[in-house]
Amino acid sequence: MAAAENGSTQPQQSALIFLGTGCSSAVPNALCLIRASNPPCTVCSQSLTVPPEDNPNYRCNTSLLIDYYKDNDEHKYILIDVGKTFREQVLRWFTRYRIPQVDSIILTHEHADATLGLDDIRAVQPFSPTNDIDPTPVYLTQYSMDSIVQKFPYLVQKKLKEGQEIRRVAQLDWQIIENDCEKSFVASGLEFVPLPVMHGEDYVCLGFLFGKKFRIAYISDVSRFLPTTVSYISKDSGQQLDLLILDTLYKNGSHNVHLCLTQSLEALKMLCPKRALLIGMTHEFDHHKDNEFLVEWSRREGIAVQLAHDGLKVPVNL
Repeated sequence: MAAAENGSTQPQQSALIFLGTGCSSAVPNALCLIRASNPPCTVCSQSLTVPPEDNPNYRCNTSLLIDYYKDNDEHKYILIDVGKTFREQVLRWFTRYRIPQVDSIILTHEHADATLGLDDIRAVQPFSPTNDIDPTPVYLTQYSMDSIVQKFPYLVQKKLKEGQEIRRVAQLDWQIIENDCEKSFVASGLEFVPLPVMHGEDYVCLGFLFGKKFRIAYISDVSRFLPTTVSYISKDSGQQLDLLILDTLYKNGSHNVHLCLTQSLEALKMLCPKRALLIGMTHEFDHHKDNEFLVEWSRREGIAVQLAHDGLKVPVNL
C-alpha cells in the first residue's frame, strides 16, 4: 500500500484522505503567534512563512474522509467527524481531490472538535432555499445526539413551529448507533464496527473498524483501550489490522484523556498492526524530525509507524 499525495488520483480505487491530523485547538497554536516566545516556536512560526498546503505541521481538527469506490464505478464519500475547522478543510482538500459531496457522516463523539462544523455541511449539499433536498445521514450515539440537540436545535428540528420562517440549514438524517463492537452498521454501503474506548475515565468515545479486504481502525480520541475492543483489533486475538490510525496528543509526558507518544507506541506494541499512522498532534511535534525518530522505532520494533499530515491520501482496497 503506497501513499499518494499532491493531488494524484486513482479513480478505480478507494482511498483515505486525512482532512485533519491536529488537536482540538489545531496547529499553529494561536498563543505561539500572538505571544511569541524568544526564540519563537519553530513549528507554529512556519505557518507565517509556509503555505498550509505545503506545511505538514499545519494541522486542522482530526477528520478522515473515506473515498469508498464500489464495484459499479460509483464513489461514496464518508466523513468521520466534522470539527471546528471543517470549512477550511473543504476549501483546501475537497477542491484538491475533487470531492463533490459528502454522502454520510460518522461521529466519534460530541466534543467541539468533532461536531462544531455540522452547520457547514450545507456548503457541500445541493442548494435549496426551501431545504428541499435529501438529508445526509449522520451516525452517532444517543449520548452524542442529546448533546447535538442542545448545540444545534435547528439542525434537529423536524417541523417548523407556528409562525417560524424557513431558513436554509444543513439537512441531516440522524441515525443512532451503539457503543458495542457487536452492533455494526452500514454507511453508504460500507460496514463499520464501533470500537468503544475510554477518552478519560468518565467518558466513552468511539473508534471504528472498517474494510473487508484491508482492515482499518480509526481511533482518534483515546486514553485507555477496553478489553472487548482489543479483542477486535489485536494481532494476539487473530484480528491483526492492516492499518491503525491512532491518537497521540503530546510528544512528551502524558495526558488524562489522550494517549501521548510514549503511550501510543506502547499501544502499537500491544495491538501490533501491520502499519500505523498517528493523528491528533499538538505543536510539540515537528513532522519531519519526529518521523525520522519513528523510522528508527519502526525498524527496531517491526511495526511501520509515521505521523500523518493534513492532505495525506492513502489508496486502499476496501
